[in-house]
Amino acid sequence: MPAGVGDRRWLLRLVVAFAFSQAAVSMARPAVSYRALALGADERAVGVIAGVYALLPLFAAVPLGRRTDRGRCVPLLAVGAALIGVGCGLSGTAGSLAALAAWSGVMGLGHLCFVIGAQSIVARRSAPAEQDRDFGHFTIGASLGQLVGPVAAGLLVSGQDGAMARTSALALVVSAGVAAVSLTCLRRIEPPAAPGGKAGRAGRAGRAERPGKVPVRRILRTRGVPSGILVSLAVLSATDVLTAYLPVIGEDRGISPTTIGVLLSLRAAAAIACRLVMTPMIQRVGRTALLTVSCLLGGLLCAGIALPVPVWGLALMLVALGFLLGVGQPLSMTTVVRAAPAEARSTALALRLTGNRLGQVAAPASAGLVAGVAGTGAPFMMLGVLLLGAAGLGVRSTPRDAPPATTTTTAPTAHSTPAPEKPLTEPTVPTGRCRHRR
Repeated sequence: MPAGVGDRRWLLRLVVAFAFSQAAVSMARPAVSYRALALGADERAVGVIAGVYALLPLFAAVPLGRRTDRGRCVPLLAVGAALIGVGCGLSGTAGSLAALAAWSGVMGLGHLCFVIGAQSIVARRSAPAEQDRDFGHFTIGASLGQLVGPVAAGLLVSGQDGAMARTSALALVVSAGVAAVSLTCLRRIEPPAAPGGKAGRAGRAGRAERPGKVPVRRILRTRGVPSGILVSLAVLSATDVLTAYLPVIGEDRGISPTTIGVLLSLRAAAAIACRLVMTPMIQRVGRTALLTVSCLLGGLLCAGIALPVPVWGLALMLVALGFLLGVGQPLSMTTVVRAAPAEARSTALALRLTGNRLGQVAAPASAGLVAGVAGTGAPFMMLGVLLLGAAGLGVRSTPRDAPPATTTTTAPTAHSTPAPEKPLTEPTVPTGRCRHRR
């Protein structure tokens, strides 16, 4: 697709839609934790409820990715926004922990639908040289939502005079309205002509053969895909547990919900700053080094949250942590998209999201068990170990560093210059010599 000013509008609309949907989820996740506490949940129950959020998506990601490889993406975005709204609103009316967990799972399924559709649009409409930049800008939408959502939840939720049950329900209902706003931003993100183009023709021609040609096993064996999936799993698990368990830390240390919301938003603001300077950092440091160092330092900072630091120290740590964790998601998307077969990129992105959801199921539940045994700070020590392991996995993407760098420097002329140069230089010299000999 030709790159032009008009062509960039789809990305702006997608970022705005993603910001509203992510704001709804980021507002609802802490509110769900506070509502669970108001309903009598302990640390373990909070972890289980946070894990159920990712349980349905764990099984639905690959089928949704297969479907997206064969058709349009915007319908999946609309379904995702609707499910987010339903899950948020009904979580606010849930009167038991089981109902709260179930509607939290519906919210997670909606978020998965939205993210698969949105990432597939970016992969489909971005030139190879623009993927790092476009995925970085795309994830700014997530960070904007994560910036606004926790602050709004913190302002609405109050535990004074036993009001937490009512105020957390209000926050969840408001987040449902925020999710509905994202539905109004989906026009002209994917033009009607796009499904009739290459993606649509390939979908109609290869509807039956594509899943057989590119099985999941082959995608997972492609070099670069496993490391991208595992790094993304570690980074998102850290972000997710941080969002779910910082309210528990706040309750334990006497920090108000409003302050907790501000702290979570500071982390999101730092992630936005990171993604705005993503391209210069890649050019200076390199993709592999950037992934490895960010995971390494992020692991140390996560472990440091378990220490009894004052609120201002916690704020500084979360700002640094947000900047470091902001690296992992866009770079893991680019890694997976470039490594995967072209006709199965949505499926590869869905596998990456399956890994993310597996982490979101296992990490909060494990964090709940660890917190119940070793205290509320222990889950952050666990996250530190997980990110240190991801730092080692980042090195596995080294073989994939060279091709993107070459593509980036030659992308503006890659389709016009190299193809004619070989026929002009190689055949003409021998034929000219042959004529002189004759």
